[in-house]
Amino acid sequence: MDKNDLIEQWFLRYGDDIYKFLVYYTGSRDVDDLVQDVFLKALGAVGSFEGRSQPKTWLLTIARHTAIDHARKKRLRSWLPDMWLSNLTSDEKTPEELLEVQEEQQALYRAIRQVKPTYREVLILRGIKGLSAKETAQILNWSENKVNVTLHRAMKAVKDKMELEGKELIGNAI
Repeated sequence: MDKNDLIEQWFLRYGDDIYKFLVYYTGSRDVDDLVQDVFLKALGAVGSFEGRSQPKTWLLTIARHTAIDHARKKRLRSWLPDMWLSNLTSDEKTPEELLEVQEEQQALYRAIRQVKPTYREVLILRGIKGLSAKETAQILNWSENKVNVTLHRAMKAVKDKMELEGKELIGNAI
């Protein structure tokens, strides 16, 4: 059987189960894109499916990892877009608001340039490019754990630098 036909058959048989799992796992009913991602990943990896488990179990494992990756990206983007992408989200800002956003972005860029290179690399790959921990680990030749720990430390370092710069600006204005 062709792998496309096999995945289509599995989608028809297990798609609803995957959907329900992702709804419960994420706490959101808006998981259609995640379901699609699961089956696209399964299509790409079906050659490695050895049949040691049931197809449904294998698909649920993929769904779990997809949901975890999605949550990580969402959590990371909840911290970053306010600072990096806010001027792209609305054209209705006043000139003062736009100036403030640009100043925040400049402060963020300065802070990123000031952190050590490993922090900068992880922030760019994970935060700006939106790569997964696995993809970032492959690029940097690190473990996924090292990527996640370094990302956490990098975000803290940037936040600390921005807070310090904000205090210096306020101190100089007084």
